[in-house]
Amino acid sequence: MEKEEQLQRLTEHLQLKNYSRETQKTYLFHVKKYIEFLGGEKPSIENAKRYVLKKLETKDPSSVHHLIFAIEYFFKNILSQKIYIPKPKRNKTLPAILTKEEIALIVKSTTNIKHRLIIKLLYGCGLRVSEIISLKKEDINFEENLIHIKLAKGKKDRFVKIPDSLTQELMAFCNLTGTEILFPSARSGKLTKKTITKIVQNSAKKAGIKKRVYPHLLRHSFATHLLEQGTDLRIIQKLLGHSDIKTTQIYTQISQASIKNIKSPLDSINLYGTEANN
Repeated sequence: MEKEEQLQRLTEHLQLKNYSRETQKTYLFHVKKYIEFLGGEKPSIENAKRYVLKKLETKDPSSVHHLIFAIEYFFKNILSQKIYIPKPKRNKTLPAILTKEEIALIVKSTTNIKHRLIIKLLYGCGLRVSEIISLKKEDINFEENLIHIKLAKGKKDRFVKIPDSLTQELMAFCNLTGTEILFPSARSGKLTKKTITKIVQNSAKKAGIKKRVYPHLLRHSFATHLLEQGTDLRIIQKLLGHSDIKTTQIYTQISQASIKNIKSPLDSINLYGTEANN
């Protein structure tokens, strides 16, 4: 089977499975890169492992996981071969969450009305970039104070609450444009992930934030701050649209509130010789 035919069959298979455009794009990208790596070789478990090892030299283990899933999928569904490639142990790093004060600085430094609203929705509702891009005016119910997120990651719908402080601003913005899409782009109809990333990064830079700031960090910050406010983990799971509670549980590790509230035994000791009163 020719390489072009293999990629075409993979494209059709992913479409028939009704995977999201993002998943299709990711799988096709990784498989195409693997096939390019092969040169004249035929796909095999040996050269697949060799390709993964090469990628591990420069890529983060988490991104290599996606690569492996794509290659295994390709072998199973297109080449009718079931292979197993060991998954590299992930680096257990935690994102540096933004404080509420830093969020405020980012919002205040954003003078463009549209850009400011995008940042407020990313943080205030915990939305993904893809959800911001696809948001339509008809998805916003001001009577119920809810936003209907349609066919999000995993082809799932969910509802999120409009922050009370954002209702009037959002309502006024909806009346500004005559488009169906909430945040239209003059060039292509919809904004791109790259554009929204640039918006967030520029605002963070203006605000003087030294942390690495990106759109998904606002979602992480939303979830962490909810947890620190005492919101039940199951509610946070529902708001974020996570299928598995284990995905949401990462925020119990990110949150530093419980650590900050611990009283060290050192604080109960009088270092001049007598035990201090609790």
